[in-house]
Amino acid sequence: MPVNLSKNAPDQLARRLRERAERHHRSLRDELLAIVEAAVQEDRFATPSEVFAKVREFGLRTPSEAAALIRAGRVGR
Repeated sequence: MPVNLSKNAPDQLARRLRERAERHHRSLRDELLAIVEAAVQEDRFATPSEVFAKVREFGLRTPSEAAALIRAGRVGR
């Protein structure tokens, strides 16, 4: 069943969605679908192998190195 998600949306929100769609070279419909799909995928937990790959990507070898990286990220907020 098709749904018009932009109907009755505040003007500023609709404008920002159109601008975002243009930046991504998508129609408004395709941009809305991409946003919804990304939101649904975020609910998936990383597998142990994905976590391990990220750890290797950051070059972390010890728990204290990981803690330091997390602390540095918190300071930047």
